[in-house]
Amino acid sequence: MEKKVVAVVGPQSSGIAHVVSHVVNELHVPLLSFAATDPALASAQYPYFVRAARGDDSSQMAAVADIVTYYGWREVTVIYVDNDYGRGGVDALGDALEAKRAKVSFKAPFPPDADQAAIADLLVRVTMMESRVCVVHVNPDSGLAVFAAARSLGMMASGYVWIATDWLAAALDSTRPPNPRAMSLVQGVVTLRQYTPDSGAKRSLTSRFATAQLNRTATLNAFGLAAYDAVWMAARAIDEFLEDGGNVTFSADPRLQQEVNGTSTLRLDTLRVFDQGEQLLHKVMLANFTGVTGGVRFSADGRSLADPAYEVLNVGGTGVRRVGYWSNHSHLSVAAPTPLRIKTNSSQQQEQRLYSVIWPGETTSPPRGWVFPNNGRPLRIGVPYRTTQKQFVSKDSGPDGASGYCIDVFKAAVALLPYPVPVSFILFGDGVKNPDYSDLVNKVANNVFDAAVGDVSIVTNRTRVVDFTQPYVESGLVIVSPVKEKSSNAWAFLKPFTLGMWAVTGAFFLFVGAVVWILEHRFNPEFRGSPREQLVTIFWFSFSTMFFAHRENTVSSLGRFVLIIWLFVVLIINSSYTASLTSILTVQQLSTGIQGLDGLLASADPIGYQVGSFAKSYMMQELNVPESRLKELAIDDYATSLQLGPRNGGVAAIVDELPYVDLFLSTNCQFKTVGQEFTKSGWGFAFQRDSPLAVDLSTAILTLSENGDLQRIHDKWLNPGQCDSSQGGDVAADRLNLSSFWGLFLISGVACFIALVIFFTRILCQYGKYNQGDGEGGTPPEEFPVRRPERLRSIRDLITFVDMKEEEAKRAIKRKSSDDRRDRSIASSAGASSFSASTV
Repeated sequence: MEKKVVAVVGPQSSGIAHVVSHVVNELHVPLLSFAATDPALASAQYPYFVRAARGDDSSQMAAVADIVTYYGWREVTVIYVDNDYGRGGVDALGDALEAKRAKVSFKAPFPPDADQAAIADLLVRVTMMESRVCVVHVNPDSGLAVFAAARSLGMMASGYVWIATDWLAAALDSTRPPNPRAMSLVQGVVTLRQYTPDSGAKRSLTSRFATAQLNRTATLNAFGLAAYDAVWMAARAIDEFLEDGGNVTFSADPRLQQEVNGTSTLRLDTLRVFDQGEQLLHKVMLANFTGVTGGVRFSADGRSLADPAYEVLNVGGTGVRRVGYWSNHSHLSVAAPTPLRIKTNSSQQQEQRLYSVIWPGETTSPPRGWVFPNNGRPLRIGVPYRTTQKQFVSKDSGPDGASGYCIDVFKAAVALLPYPVPVSFILFGDGVKNPDYSDLVNKVANNVFDAAVGDVSIVTNRTRVVDFTQPYVESGLVIVSPVKEKSSNAWAFLKPFTLGMWAVTGAFFLFVGAVVWILEHRFNPEFRGSPREQLVTIFWFSFSTMFFAHRENTVSSLGRFVLIIWLFVVLIINSSYTASLTSILTVQQLSTGIQGLDGLLASADPIGYQVGSFAKSYMMQELNVPESRLKELAIDDYATSLQLGPRNGGVAAIVDELPYVDLFLSTNCQFKTVGQEFTKSGWGFAFQRDSPLAVDLSTAILTLSENGDLQRIHDKWLNPGQCDSSQGGDVAADRLNLSSFWGLFLISGVACFIALVIFFTRILCQYGKYNQGDGEGGTPPEEFPVRRPERLRSIRDLITFVDMKEEEAKRAIKRKSSDDRRDRSIASSAGASSFSASTV
């Protein structure tokens, strides 16, 4: 730097880059680094630092995070060198994993000068952790020492996952063929390499480099290619700077003074500030050319090259195999990345995938990625210390310290797992009353317990802080109320229908009977006779259709049309009445003041709930029930509180979960559930967030359900009592009302109306023909020897015509027509005679 430097290419490590960056900042000299990948170097603190590499550790760790989530792993252990480079990479990895709902579960740093023994001790601690996914972010000089220690500890065997950052690919690519000893240490490791597309310039450079080397085994790795482009980047920038008329001048900085005593060897007074450093930096940022690493141009922020991309490599045998690519816009793919500026159709977008990987232990199946930590501590299981209904879960004098239905389900599920799960059951509660289950869940979330096993309901607030397994019991809130047997009475047959339903049904029987009488009266002799006989016929026909016992036949088309529709309506009404009456007379009838949730909310009576249950918060927050109405009860106090009732210090009803209620009702026959279950949930085992055990146990619970073991455990602990649990449904059947049948009545009424319109339209047409020609003379028919003048005709004539039989009406109309023609003929003859006489 004493020699009037205008640009610096390098250094090869992030640690040295931090130091040099402070110097070039003072001297205004651009620093083009092809190997320093620490993300912190891109901050505004180092304005003259230019990253000439294809990506920094932020993009590299994003690729690692995508690999981790691609295989479904949630936690990783990161092994790194404890310097700026290592710490910066770990921070970037933590941020990338957090965005993917994964995390760094354990950090294993070691100093840059650590020996083999120190690294081995560190890895021993790693083996005691739960995660088996290890990310190695170190320098090439210490990286192989990590894998040597890992192999000696048996950590390169099946079950482990090793992901190395780009340092490993750089180390392996530095020699051809790769060092056999190094290859033997990293079998099955997945690593990253900065992606450089194949090109003629790249092949030419590597060939010339190999020819120039005395040691023919040395080759250019990705960082060597980036260094070549970095030199060209600086040369092009200087060339453009000079072509634009730029001058290279230096000036002294008064702050850089030689120490007074003159004993310092730093010689700071010889350093000079590059006056045109900012202009040259600008030229560097405008770089846009094609180098041996591909297109060289900077991203929008101007601090690093655009379109970072990596190859995903798998070490195996005597070389490495590419299993995919990663880029910042396409992420994991088996297709080579293209620059973002080259637009592709959405149909060409690749799904996230990689080719198969051969993992440590020469297995192609992706490892599970975790085991139970080998640190001597079993899984801490919080168990509710119930004091009532201990069949579900409670304290036990056995070696486990807890027993019950929930414990047996958990043990059976754990037994199906393909790995051992050491557990320790820890009671939660004081043994005086049932514990607060929300507090138990919070203990799991706060790492006091690793899991909670018991009758823990899966509700929304709890799922926000813990992960639940698949429910092993269906549950929900129901209402329990005291009931009394109601004796039947002599008028029970009226109960199926409401008063309105009875009234409308009776009215329609009469209405349809009258309509059928009108339609059949002119055609059917069975519907004629004296007024008294016809009235009796209407009533008899109307109500006999209820039993399909009417003896009168219908002969008219309209009458049959109305009757068919009415018989269909009667069939539906009869079936509904029979079903409802059967239910009333055969099922035990119970009466209660509360019929369901709506009735409970509308009243002001106190409501009981179980100690520690979420029912209290649900009723207060979701149903807006005042806290003053809620009364905390132990299950042993349910019967007493319900029998006392709200007026004697008890409760009107109890809201609790269905499994508790079923067990309570099995021994208390004087209580029943009312209404329907108004929440749907279940019981599950709670684990800390992102615990892989929750997923495996969910699969095991489904297996228990399918093979019948879940039901056998249920029958072992929760045998029904002497009460019939099937009676725990609604305590009163709803009466059938008009709202259920108004559609049928509407159809029948419309059919009757249409039939009457057609009938009377035809009658009026016939009546018009019958009256045609009145007032013009002629002889009246025999049936009507006396004809009134047209002006004196009244509605009585129409009624008389309607009352005629159809055949009689047709004969009268025919005879009337014949008489009219005869009269017109006589009148015509008389007129002709008069005309002849007058002529004569």
